[in-house]
Amino acid sequence: MKEQFFISILFGTLFLLIIIFRVLEPTYLLRFNKPLYIHWYPFSKKLKSNQRQILVNEFPFYNRLSSKRKMYFEHRVNKFIGNYQFVGKEIAITEQMQMLIAGTYVMLTFGMRNYLVSLFNKIIIYPSSYFSTINQAYHKGEFNPKMKAIVFSWEDFLLGHETSNDNVNLGLHEFAHVLHFHCLKSNDPSAIIFFDEFNEVIKYYSDPVLNNVLTQKDYFRLYAYENQFEFLSVILEHFYETPHVFKREYPELYGHISRMINFKEEYLK
Repeated sequence: MKEQFFISILFGTLFLLIIIFRVLEPTYLLRFNKPLYIHWYPFSKKLKSNQRQILVNEFPFYNRLSSKRKMYFEHRVNKFIGNYQFVGKEIAITEQMQMLIAGTYVMLTFGMRNYLVSLFNKIIIYPSSYFSTINQAYHKGEFNPKMKAIVFSWEDFLLGHETSNDNVNLGLHEFAHVLHFHCLKSNDPSAIIFFDEFNEVIKYYSDPVLNNVLTQKDYFRLYAYENQFEFLSVILEHFYETPHVFKREYPELYGHISRMINFKEEYLK
């Protein structure tokens, strides 16, 4: 009898907390322009020591995090690798590949609560640029919503990852497309913030005066002006690769991007 009583109290308390949370978060969102919480993992996943060493060697972003946030980052990398299928085309999938791809995605989405999305379920990797029968052209990477796939040329992914100051990063670029599509369709708190800030960011593409300010300085490469999707992806590449230059040249636009993905300034230190 006592056991049933305590169980009913537990479930009643849990139900009350859920109700309070659903009422409280929208208010918090409106006031502070960020979700009530981002990271909460009752059963945190851990990486193997060799996997953790890859993060240490390959991701300055990870190394700047506090010990607690490093645990969050590792948990998300572990979940990413377990959630998506890696498919090699004429190339063997290695742990290094999985870690670099997962780490890039987690870095981009680290400030967002719902980071695992259902828009893709597999990551297809080719050794180098591959021929697409869809448009009869060679590609370095793409996000294909119909196939629910992200496709990378490993040669080009690795080049983008290893060259960290040229503002060209294939992994960030294609994952930015995924994030963009997800936030246009979703109504979770992070997606709402993303969409609101994106509407401000895209003015720099669509407004002739603001666009002229960008093109005069020639900071963003020309591919950014192909369409609004490429504009956002290229901007996010610059945001992660040369953040101090970005912030100095375009502080207002930089602020919109920071809020859009809930990026923390301390990650740059």
